[in-house]
Amino acid sequence: MRIKATLACLVVTGTILGAGLVQAEEPAGTTLETITVTANKVEEDITDVPQSITVIDDEILKEKGIVDIPDVINEIPNMSFMPGLTPGLTNSVNFRGLNPSLFTSNFPVVIYIDGVAYSNSGGFDASLVNAERIEVLRGPQGTLYGKDAIGAVIKVVTKEPENEWHGNIGTEYGSYNYMQGSFNVNGSLIQDKLYLGVNGRYQQDDGWITNDYNGDDEANKSESRNLGAFLLYKPTDRFSAKFILSNDSYESHGYTGYALPPGTNANKFDRDDAEHVSVDKDAISESESPAQSLYLKYEFDSVILTSTTAHRYIEAESVRDIDYMADTAMDGCVSFVNEDTETWTEELRLSSNNTEGFRWVAGAYFDTEDVESGNGIQRNPSGSIYEYNWESETESQTLALFGQTMIPLGNSFELTLGARYQQIDKEMDLDAYYHLVGVSSDPYYSLHADETWTAFLPKVALSYRLNENWTTYASAAQGYMPGGFTRLASSGSEKDNTFDPQLSTNYEIGIKGELNRARLAAAIFYMDIEDIHFSKQVNDTWVTDNADSAHSLGAELELTYFLTDSIELTAAIGVIEAEYDDYDNGNVVWDGESIENTPSYSARIGAAYYHPNGFYARGDVRIQGEVPYYDSTNAEFRELDDYITADVKVGYRFKGFDIYAYCNNLTDEEYMTFFLSGSDSKSIAIYDDPRTFGIGVRYSF
Repeated sequence: MRIKATLACLVVTGTILGAGLVQAEEPAGTTLETITVTANKVEEDITDVPQSITVIDDEILKEKGIVDIPDVINEIPNMSFMPGLTPGLTNSVNFRGLNPSLFTSNFPVVIYIDGVAYSNSGGFDASLVNAERIEVLRGPQGTLYGKDAIGAVIKVVTKEPENEWHGNIGTEYGSYNYMQGSFNVNGSLIQDKLYLGVNGRYQQDDGWITNDYNGDDEANKSESRNLGAFLLYKPTDRFSAKFILSNDSYESHGYTGYALPPGTNANKFDRDDAEHVSVDKDAISESESPAQSLYLKYEFDSVILTSTTAHRYIEAESVRDIDYMADTAMDGCVSFVNEDTETWTEELRLSSNNTEGFRWVAGAYFDTEDVESGNGIQRNPSGSIYEYNWESETESQTLALFGQTMIPLGNSFELTLGARYQQIDKEMDLDAYYHLVGVSSDPYYSLHADETWTAFLPKVALSYRLNENWTTYASAAQGYMPGGFTRLASSGSEKDNTFDPQLSTNYEIGIKGELNRARLAAAIFYMDIEDIHFSKQVNDTWVTDNADSAHSLGAELELTYFLTDSIELTAAIGVIEAEYDDYDNGNVVWDGESIENTPSYSARIGAAYYHPNGFYARGDVRIQGEVPYYDSTNAEFRELDDYITADVKVGYRFKGFDIYAYCNNLTDEEYMTFFLSGSDSKSIAIYDDPRTFGIGVRYSF
């Protein structure tokens, strides 16, 4: 009832604000700058695009210290990020009730950088050093983007090089020996013809946890490196070619939390107890991801042809203490994951080159993905350590045709029609072993699985321009998450270990526009979800099942208001009710239970002050509601508590320099970002960082 009441209040507030702003008169000289986006693959005013979009420009990225994709996610209403047990490898994103799919490695949100999709959970991050702006497009995006996104797209638009060389270099130092350095520079090698850009970022943190078992006071230290470079060739005004190289690596030790016996409720944990843990085996997670892409573009008189070819290889390894504790029967035992993923993608796109009137986009997409995975858990039943080990190889191919057209209907209406047809072929070979550690054996179980899925995904939207500054819209679109196979199967047939694709139909109505010093966007949505993927832990291994149906109902409001020329106020609020409608797992009926990892509400409220002499200051408050989780031990749903955090920053800019200081989690709020109630060996809580301080300097030229 609280969610429904909040939802109704939010919708009414947005409607009243929108109606009032539409009817008011605009004083001269106080309008906001136009925000131009490329959500529909053409440059448009954000007000004209019939969907929810959040735009974060380069200035906001720097002011808020947004340096990676998790930072971006925390800015978006009804979108949340969870770091998981192995940061960088098992991260998770929830959006409007949609969760990742464990054994397909697909997220409900896809990152796009220069036309290249990043959707694999093992490498779901990117450096934003070279970002011009970020467009977060909410709702299914399969009719415009080659890699189907069931929930949303985070589109990173990089900076376009000029003949003159421009760039920046910066460094930070903070609590727990946190260090960060970044650089970005680009310019022309041959004027108007050939351009070069290079960028990089390094980050390290000693962490705040001590392992008393071995005296390691950097038990949760981490380190990451991102390197990138591009060559842009423009031999004519019509043709351009861009070759991009990148390499991202991540290493983390331990985890930012601790464990208690299985079945322990989340409210029995305390962050203070996480500062000193006792673990007999160090946890280490490493990943490296080199990638290459080639983007070709040719502008004909009336159409634009583009081709994006990309290759990415992700090598990920992790080893963890099996029960995250010492002096137990499990001492000496670990769990481990070794996973290599290689992906090739090709996207061909043809689009009209006009920015208004009748516009269209059509394209074809193809990818191949090869995943070689090794998963193991160890046990000590009688003084000797035995190991379960699953070795699998999964090959998949995706072929899709997609298109969208925008059709003006008179002076005020515009109709958007889109569709996507795709076919996915998957094949898996799995061998399961059980033997003494160090002793080879034949597999005790093997499985070959092969499946083909096809889908047709339509989209329709109708927008109505109320006046020059305000637009309202309604839309309906389908999204899709591929099916797959359980890679940790120990018994059963192909059918027993195959889960079906997940399909969602998203309905949305909204209003957006600007007046004087205010910009507002409000939307309500309803989503039907079929065959929703549900992952759970059984006897210390994971299985995926399909829940027959679920739904999510919610609203989102974003507001920017310049109180004066120097004071900016911002707010983003999301509320949601996401529930299973029909799910019987054979033992328990979960109808009416909340979808796990979905915060009941989220809000971000900020204030910024800019003085003409270069001084600036800002404060940001983030609020997150209760988060449901599934307790595997007790076979029931429970909730993590809500929380409020605050960040502040002050700085001074002069002659290209930006010198600043900041404090994150100002009130030292203690809150969990992830909780796992294991079915066999442990319950474990993961916390966000305590209060931290830092200073930094950046020089731009």
